[in-house]
Amino acid sequence: MKRLIGYTMFVFGAGMLLAIFLQSEVLTVIIALALLVIGYNLFCCK
Repeated sequence: MKRLIGYTMFVFGAGMLLAIFLQSEVLTVIIALALLVIGYNLFCCK
């Protein structure tokens, strides 16, 4: 469980850094939605 929480915090921090460097809010939202869908499929689907 600690590894999952650590991985989640690392990816969240990386996403925040990416959002700082991307000036387009639309592109940031598209990337965030894509990563949410991919993450959901990886962790919840069989």
